[in-house]
Amino acid sequence: MTSLKEQCQLAKRASRSLRTLSIEKRNAVLRAFADNLRKHQDEILQANQMDLKEASALSEAFQDRLMLDSERLQAIAEGVEQIADLDDPLHKVLEDRILSSGIHLQKITVPMGVIGIIFESRPNVSADCTALCFKAGSACVLKGGKDSYHSCLAIVAQMKAALHQYGADENAAVLAENPTHEETQIMMEDRSSLDLLIPRGNKKLIQSVIAHAKVPVIETGAGVCHTYVDESANLNMALQIAVNAKCSRPSVCNAMETLLVHEGIAQAFLPMLCAEMQKQNVIIHADEKTRQIVPGLKAADEESWSTEYNRLEMNLKVVGSVQEAVDHIEKYGTHHSECIVSETPENVQYFMDGCDSACVYHNASTRFTDGFEFGLGGEIGISTQKLHARGPLGLKELTTYTYHLEGKGETR
Repeated sequence: MTSLKEQCQLAKRASRSLRTLSIEKRNAVLRAFADNLRKHQDEILQANQMDLKEASALSEAFQDRLMLDSERLQAIAEGVEQIADLDDPLHKVLEDRILSSGIHLQKITVPMGVIGIIFESRPNVSADCTALCFKAGSACVLKGGKDSYHSCLAIVAQMKAALHQYGADENAAVLAENPTHEETQIMMEDRSSLDLLIPRGNKKLIQSVIAHAKVPVIETGAGVCHTYVDESANLNMALQIAVNAKCSRPSVCNAMETLLVHEGIAQAFLPMLCAEMQKQNVIIHADEKTRQIVPGLKAADEESWSTEYNRLEMNLKVVGSVQEAVDHIEKYGTHHSECIVSETPENVQYFMDGCDSACVYHNASTRFTDGFEFGLGGEIGISTQKLHARGPLGLKELTTYTYHLEGKGETR
């Protein structure tokens, strides 16, 4: 078994060859990868069944994140093809000017180098991240949780086969062979091989990586997302948005966790909202004002407001103003995605300006926070920080830049 340190060193060596790999060859590898995923569907689904069997005692939401079927695998393959169809993110000229010295300066996009991805139970991450990093000219070191190991191994094997087919270095895609906490620590400290770390998972995982990593980190993922229904909201629209934001796929980071409702429409809106959520089998934790209007709901406590449920469970709170809604989001949110449903321009503007989040919506579900929906193709995650990248991490965000300077013998 190759140690993770050695794997990272091999990825570093592979990254050097990727810097000069043509866009034609990168796209050809990705299309071959997509073809391989389809051709070897049975092997990948068999591997996934091994993971699901070992995870049978875990929650339904966890198993949903882990599960692959023919439809999901087809979507993964299509996602890889969509990445192949995107423009080359490299060699873009960001600045072009002549300095006072006469030297011609160009600021040009270049690969990051080696990107490490630490993630949990979603096998699709291994395909999405490998494809995006490769298209952006970087090698990828994947450190998944033990629960998805067999699935990820089967998926990465098809990328390695595609790399081999086109004479590219197979170590451009590396999966940690021993998914342990000790290996995670090794990876987080390996500044000599890794240029960037991106954690994908729950808040505990992300905060642990931020606290212990020596490699630069982009913070992603944790999504305590809010919807605020203002006093002037169209209530039918608000109902549709809230149900979609919570129920369409509750296990993902852009799903709504807390619904805030203005006290002026609470009597009219809360009974219809709770009735619909209960039809969808949603468990509701509510503040006292809400429980006075709709008896029988669970009582929310301080922990509830900052919980990312990732399942059919949510919080419900009555607020007195848009200012109170924004204050609540600032206190308990994760700077991911928030929505206001309102027909009052002043309140909309206050909410849009006041929420310090990567994505802020007016009259639309938070479920649209997604690289594909934003027209970016695939994504590695949703960045909730402010430096380098914010929101969906697509191809452009996976590059850095260098300055090329062309002279004619100038000296200083």
